Order: sequence, then structure tokens, then C-alpha cells
Amino acid sequence: MIAPMDDLPPTQPLPPRVLALKLGLLSLWAAVSFGTVFFARDLDFTLLGWPFGYWFAAQGALLAFIAIVVAYAWAMRRLQPEDSAAGDQDRA
Repeated sequence: MIAPMDDLPPTQPLPPRVLALKLGLLSLWAAVSFGTVFFARDLDFTLLGWPFGYWFAAQGALLAFIAIVVAYAWAMRRLQPEDSAAGDQDRA
């Protein structure tokens, strides 16, 4: 059975360092997403039969997004080791 919204325990606010990490990675994502598309027109040469601007915008943005997700997971593992340790003790 799903608990009503009134019965949920209050959540604690996130630490400022986690919020700064999220803001920084979100800004990087926006810069990669919109910056590559904006400047892709200036990259006017062919690479492996495709215009380099198209390749850079399509493939480079995807690789950057994967790198952002990996960086977020790595940083959260480093920033909150006490949370995962407490969760492991609860399961035992």
C-alpha cells in the first residue's frame, strides 16, 4: 500500500556542497548542449564523410553527458560515504 503524502517523514535539506555540485554539472550540461549546437556551424570540414560540426554536436554531446553522469556518481560517492555506510548497517 502506498503511504499518503501526509505520512511521509520530512526530508533533510541537501548540504551546500551537493547543491553546488548539481549546479556546476547542470551548468556544464547546458553549456555542452547549447554551446556545441551554436558553434557547430563554424566547424566546417569533413571527418569520415560527415561534417565535423554534426559529428561534434551529436556524438560529442552524448559523450559529455555520459561523462557528467559518471562524474556525478563518483562525486556523490565521495561526498556522502557516511550515508552509504549507515545504509549498510541497517541491512545487517
